[in-house]
Amino acid sequence: MTNLTAAVLDPLLKADPMGPRVTYYDDATGERIECSTVTLANWAAKTANLLRDELGAGPGTRVAVLLPAHWQTAAVLLGVWWIGAEVVLSGPADIALCTSERLDEADEAVAGGEVAVLSLDPFGKPAPDLPIGVTDYATAVRVHGDQYAAEPRPGAALDGRSVDDVLGAASDSAAASGLTAADRVMSSLPWSTPDEIVTNLLAVFVAGASLVQVTNPDAGVMERRRETEKVTRDLA
Repeated sequence: MTNLTAAVLDPLLKADPMGPRVTYYDDATGERIECSTVTLANWAAKTANLLRDELGAGPGTRVAVLLPAHWQTAAVLLGVWWIGAEVVLSGPADIALCTSERLDEADEAVAGGEVAVLSLDPFGKPAPDLPIGVTDYATAVRVHGDQYAAEPRPGAALDGRSVDDVLGAASDSAAASGLTAADRVMSSLPWSTPDEIVTNLLAVFVAGASLVQVTNPDAGVMERRRETEKVTRDLA
């Protein structure tokens, strides 16, 4: 059976392991983070090990990912799929990964299950003032290994869709948009629904392209950014 993360990452690791894969901007804070394919894979592996070893996840586990479009979210998604678990975007779920702002939503989604909170801080600071029993992702993930052997018998991948369905949809989306491995794609589109994850994230990776993801875009700097980041395509 196909493992979704292996199917997405393995070709990228062979083709261009050290080149930028996700460059993340937040124009409200001035943040810029660039991740190579290797770095993204290492974070995904750490997430996979955390989910499996500390939170008890595996094939058939429903993991609610209540996170914005962010480079750490990409690592979380790939980590969930590496262990063969299913990403859902609302409850019911067995485990939830969320921001502090969505902690109540996560608690409701898992109804007593495990919750991990991401601060999304660029320097890896922990999320402050978490309730007892809630895992701080930034603290917990550091101790886990940055290698992972893909689960060979995954369950559903995304909101009930199989791995093959998700890969096929991502490939179709990439082809419809004309994306190629030579593209540097800029986007400020969300990853809030299964279709948005497929078209706004996975299609870029499946095409072999790299992504410049912008949060709170400042229209005044976007044209200059296209030049400095060598952007060839915009998602709209």
